Amino acid sequence: MAARRGKRANRVRGEDGASVRRELDTKLGEVLQSRGNANTVFDILEYLESENDGHVLAAIRTCSKLFESLLEKRELYIGDLPAEADGSSGSLSAEEKYKVWMRHRYNSCVACLVEHLHATSSQVQELALCTLMKFVQVEGKFPLESAIWKDSYRFPHRLLKRIVHGLLQEEKDSTLLLSRFQEYLEYDDVRYYTMTVINERIAQVNRGTKEALPPIFLNNVFGLLSAINMPVEGELSNFLLGQKEKEDDWKPAKLKEQKKAFERVWMGFLKHKLSVSLYKKVLLILHESILPHMSNATMMIDFLTAAYDVGGAISLLALNGLFILIHQHNLEYPDFYKKLYSLLDPSVFHVKYRARFFHLADLFLSSTHLPVYLVAAFAKRLSRLSLTAPPQVLMMMIPFICNLIRRHPACLPLIHRPSAERDLTSDPFVMEEQDPAKSRALESSLWELEALQNHYYPSVVRAANVISRALSTQENDVSELLELSSYELFEKEMKKKFHTVPLEFEAVHGLLGKKHDITADHFSL
Repeated sequence: MAARRGKRANRVRGEDGASVRRELDTKLGEVLQSRGNANTVFDILEYLESENDGHVLAAIRTCSKLFESLLEKRELYIGDLPAEADGSSGSLSAEEKYKVWMRHRYNSCVACLVEHLHATSSQVQELALCTLMKFVQVEGKFPLESAIWKDSYRFPHRLLKRIVHGLLQEEKDSTLLLSRFQEYLEYDDVRYYTMTVINERIAQVNRGTKEALPPIFLNNVFGLLSAINMPVEGELSNFLLGQKEKEDDWKPAKLKEQKKAFERVWMGFLKHKLSVSLYKKVLLILHESILPHMSNATMMIDFLTAAYDVGGAISLLALNGLFILIHQHNLEYPDFYKKLYSLLDPSVFHVKYRARFFHLADLFLSSTHLPVYLVAAFAKRLSRLSLTAPPQVLMMMIPFICNLIRRHPACLPLIHRPSAERDLTSDPFVMEEQDPAKSRALESSLWELEALQNHYYPSVVRAANVISRALSTQENDVSELLELSSYELFEKEMKKKFHTVPLEFEAVHGLLGKKHDITADHFSL
């Protein structure tokens, strides 16, 4: 067989695509026309191993037509498949021997298609995936399992398991292939059974060791998990395989069971050590795509509190999830505001998550029941940081601070304390203190905002001048200022129209200003 395959491979290298397609169509017709031509299947399968991508694509399409037809005609063995070299096959009839033999060819085709999920050609990968999912659909209608199921719905778990395992590769990025598989995850049954398989694949790769899983594999798992769009409510009815009759105990049709599977697979994934970049990716989608669909969102408390204690950008990203747990699930976090206060440092103005952080900080500081010392500490710390903040941040920061004072009138002395020290070294406020209760902010003043009235950017000066007047009770809307960039400020200034200003000047003659300079003819105004 190996010698025959080698000769065949050498011969097909020189054939063009058109001739290969014609040959495959001919062989397909021969196999479907007569069982006497069954060995011709070998010739079709050998093209799947060709080094020519065009030949492989043609062979995949031919195999799809061939085995879909054989499945529909029930010409593949149904039940536990005997080995080809098994002596028990002698007790089978000629009809059964043919079906056993053809079932083995079908398995060989599936194995080859799974291998092509790792191919270098994206076209081959995509077509192999679509063909395998087509086999899933056809096997669902014409099952190869002989066992009697509880319900009337039969789903080819084994085939889907092989596909998912092929997608979750250990050493090759499967991002493009996973994006194509996402369309199948819109089917409720495919989504449910895929989630049940992912944890099995993680356990297989982990092999019971305590070592960290391969980074590429974890990225592939995250890519598959993040592609799952869970339904929000209502009856589930979008299935790849239709039910013959309604079954009350069929799990894929129940949103509650879908949520349980969703929760199990995410918790199984998050218990492993993740890279910093992957940690951030998870936190970015956690509040919108994960927590709302978990049957018990409080199970994420340990993960989120641990992330919040890490510091830096990871703590900023953990705020979204903690906000949901605090406001919707009554999470108690005693040192929450202390930690939030410690996150205020110069770097927070330059991270790409700045808008998200200040949006959430505004929500957390919106309660009128917060102690005065806490609000004063936040206002003072932000004022101190504003001395070195870029203009686009100051345009948001000054209204933000003023809103804090409007919500808490007890903080008004911070901007109306004429006896306050204007010297940085004499300011009682302790900038290095991480505990807002010990910062002595209430003893200080917001002299930093007065200093900004001398800023080089006119818009900052106008914003800072608000403290020189009585503060209105109406809060400023800072939502539109959260993502303000320096580019937008520059564009705004460029679009301004200025009136011509008369100036008295003496035109310069020459490059160096001398009357008889040799460059005067070339560099005069």
